[in-house]
Amino acid sequence: MRPLEVRHLGVVPYAVAAEMQRTLVEERRAERVPDLLLLLEHPHVITMGVKRDAARSHLIASPELLAERRVEIHDSGRGGDITYHGPGQLVGYPILDLRPDRCDVHKYVRDLEEVMIRAAADFGLGAGRVKGLTGAWVGADKLGAIGVRISRWITSHGFALNVMTDLDYFNLIVPCGIASGGVTSLTRATGRPVGMQEAGAAIISRFSDVFERQVVTPAGMTSAFGE
Repeated sequence: MRPLEVRHLGVVPYAVAAEMQRTLVEERRAERVPDLLLLLEHPHVITMGVKRDAARSHLIASPELLAERRVEIHDSGRGGDITYHGPGQLVGYPILDLRPDRCDVHKYVRDLEEVMIRAAADFGLGAGRVKGLTGAWVGADKLGAIGVRISRWITSHGFALNVMTDLDYFNLIVPCGIASGGVTSLTRATGRPVGMQEAGAAIISRFSDVFERQVVTPAGMTSAFGE
């Protein structure tokens, strides 16, 4: 199996993570790094997908409220609509070369969904898909969101799994532009506290299974999730 280097980055501002991804995509394209999975949390931020006008229309909160709650807004360059990232949410940014055998955008998105669905099952949750939509769902509530970018088969951006997230922040937006659904987290859906390290371990294991990668951890790097 191809190696997958997992990097636990702790809390990273969105703009810093975006620039990091741009650099690592070029590093991966030049084969200076192996396939990577970046795991991190963001400070409170709302991000817009490539359909910026539609995403803007799904921003409910006023500029004053966003400033009061210290929520930044950023354009992302990824697919998808509008979403929220914040503490207690596990964000995964895979930097993968999908060549030669995984050059299928639809399959890549379904595989990311499968990672979150299998990870949820590790906590006793029957998560699944909703026809016509992306992400991992528990009933009508979204547990994990997906928004990807693929440039000449090198991936960036990725998925966001609500672990112990303050779900009230999703009331600032229409999440992913879907007015009919709610949001949930591992903690809410299981009825018990679920820590970031626990969720991260499940995601790494399931990512390795679904993408058929052998996980390696850079020397000197340990888990940096807050609890």
